[in-house]
Amino acid sequence: MTDARHGTAPLTFLKGHGTENDFVIVPDPDGLLDLSAAQVARLCDRRAGIGGDGLLRVVRSAAHPEAVDLADRAEWFMDYRNSDGSIAEMCGNGVRVFARYLQRAGLAEAGDLAVATRAGLRQIHIAKDSGDGAPGDVTVGMGRAAFPGGNVTVTVGNRTWPALNVNMGNPHAVVFVSELTDAGDLYQVPGVAPAEAYPTGTNVEFVVDRGPRHVAMRVHERGSGETRSCGTGACAVMVAAARRDGLDPAETGSPVTYTVDVPGGRLVITENTDGRIEMTGPAVVVAEGVAEAALLAGTLSS
Repeated sequence: MTDARHGTAPLTFLKGHGTENDFVIVPDPDGLLDLSAAQVARLCDRRAGIGGDGLLRVVRSAAHPEAVDLADRAEWFMDYRNSDGSIAEMCGNGVRVFARYLQRAGLAEAGDLAVATRAGLRQIHIAKDSGDGAPGDVTVGMGRAAFPGGNVTVTVGNRTWPALNVNMGNPHAVVFVSELTDAGDLYQVPGVAPAEAYPTGTNVEFVVDRGPRHVAMRVHERGSGETRSCGTGACAVMVAAARRDGLDPAETGSPVTYTVDVPGGRLVITENTDGRIEMTGPAVVVAEGVAEAALLAGTLSS
């Protein structure tokens, strides 16, 4: 196969989204591609590339050194990159879109499957299509939330709020505000302190209440900026809201479900009595095509 690193071959891709958190999907079952951070950033560029909040490379677990140990439990590995090309551990919306691609490509069927990620194995259920042919929602087992502890604050402009440090396989700082506009334009990375709480940076979620067990959020994703949705962020928000409301399924003995509205739609998040979190929402593949070799090489004329 021609080496895509040097832009000498076109690249087959698809485009998909989950609650408008959108991704470039690159099938690479045998792990032959070596996309650099710069190439990922070009593909995700919304004006000069295909455009996306991130990139999903579809690789057989046995063909990727980071996933080979999981190959006996999950055939497919989600190599997720942020839109700036940086590597990320997990993406909740992305793994739903990843599963939808596998279904579309005939590599998975409605029902249960496992996907390997850098945050570990994720169990997925693809619901059957509805009677009108609309694709069924996808439910993802997101693992358990961890609470690293310590006092954390988030600052936007001259306002500072206390935040909860939540880890969903990737880091989050969750802050409850009066209005979603309190987050500002989110063009700049919100200030988070202390810096040592997040040595590799963090996603920041701003949350307001909409009703009983119903919240809405905006998010600044590490390496991507503000996005229309963030699956791991919605899970972090759900557990933060539940703890704020005095709800811990491990103590009450009953699962807790919250509805989380994001700018791109709605997600339903459940925390079970064993601490495992499930996220349910839509996933859509909207297009496929071929990227010019010159885009990968960075030689397209401006």
